[in-house]
Amino acid sequence: MLNFGAHTGTHVDAPAHFIEGAAKIESLPLDVLIGAAQVVEVPHHVTVIDEKFALDQCAPGTTRILFKTRNSAFWSEEKPEFHTDFTYLDIKAAQRLVERGIKLVGIDYLSIEKYDSSNHETHLALLSHGVVILEGLNLTEVPAGEYELICLPLRLRSTKGDGAPARVVLRTV
Repeated sequence: MLNFGAHTGTHVDAPAHFIEGAAKIESLPLDVLIGAAQVVEVPHHVTVIDEKFALDQCAPGTTRILFKTRNSAFWSEEKPEFHTDFTYLDIKAAQRLVERGIKLVGIDYLSIEKYDSSNHETHLALLSHGVVILEGLNLTEVPAGEYELICLPLRLRSTKGDGAPARVVLRTV
């Protein structure tokens, strides 16, 4: 028997995570979870992925984008600890990615949103438009570029259905 939360390790956030009555994990379309993805390397000095950076880096036609930030170094710390100063995606960047047609956004830490956000506006901006959020990625050994993403969240029986741990693989194209 395993006992852990749905938002443990690498995991997928479904719209039901913050939106009552929205799509649950088991109804997420596979064509969003599997396909071409762009890995964008964020410079170490950048702690907020803002609108300008996101749009400058998002290649035309991209529908899945994964942000590799300084957060990836946290995964190999000798004494791992939870960081509150992780790099995150701001609300304006989230809104513009939705406008660009992004269907999946991933980041290399346990949340895509600023620590201790009271209104969860980044999550809501993405999830309310059906954008799948992929959190907790370890992109340490992954260079920026184009890949095939294969993201398979566990099908959990739950009345909540707001998320699930996932096995995520990137294949070179």
